[in-house]
Amino acid sequence: MKLADYPPQEPLSEAGQAYSVECWRRSEGIAYREAAYGADPYQRVSVFDAQRPDGRILLFWHGGGWTSGYKEWLGFMAPAFTAAGVTFVSAGYRLAPQHVFPAALDDCLSALHWVAQNLKGSVYIGGHSAGGHYAALIAARGGASKVKGCLPISGVYEFGEGSGLTMRPRFLGRDAATDRLASPRYQLAAPLPPFLVAYGTEDFPHLIPQAERFVEAVRAAGGRAEGLPMEGLTHFTASYAGGEAGGQWVGAALRFMGT
Repeated sequence: MKLADYPPQEPLSEAGQAYSVECWRRSEGIAYREAAYGADPYQRVSVFDAQRPDGRILLFWHGGGWTSGYKEWLGFMAPAFTAAGVTFVSAGYRLAPQHVFPAALDDCLSALHWVAQNLKGSVYIGGHSAGGHYAALIAARGGASKVKGCLPISGVYEFGEGSGLTMRPRFLGRDAATDRLASPRYQLAAPLPPFLVAYGTEDFPHLIPQAERFVEAVRAAGGRAEGLPMEGLTHFTASYAGGEAGGQWVGAALRFMGT
């Protein structure tokens, strides 16, 4: 789909606008095939087929503060993975404030179901920022029965008191009980898949300790988690690292996925 095909979204910050422009630029011209897993324009996936598929699939969700973003943003990530034999899938989901929790989580689960039904192989999931939150939440809730591993970048792992968030995200809706229900740190349940939890050392201040606490919580719950602090990267450049074949994240991700 093209940008004009989507309904209007919440306005982005100046930094977010620059990130959006750069994602569209980096992803331009990278071929994919599209499929729908629902009727809404956001309920679609972009599939980037591996040149020589080895059975690994990476399903990834975009960020955007739960209120904005497009699956097309992440096309730039695909070439580094498809060249290594991994089929890359970028999925959209419905956005707040029109759709509050758990609508987008349900969409992410539906996208995962579509991938499992239509692309045969071992499925790994990940996402950047809000997308990393959804991936981690799916994996935390007994995700080993659904996926082989989880690779969030600059994700959010807890809401409410002590989370470090300056304001409560609107996607959580009005019910305060959703703070805990939407927090991967507090939803850990066996069986857990392994986690590769990445973040930039110059990331948003609240996200770094959240990632560290999440890694500790997964280990305390009997799971396997590896923290990956990416030196000198910000919230946005950590996302760009997701497509840099020689960068800090891609090699670690491929090793995590079993290269």
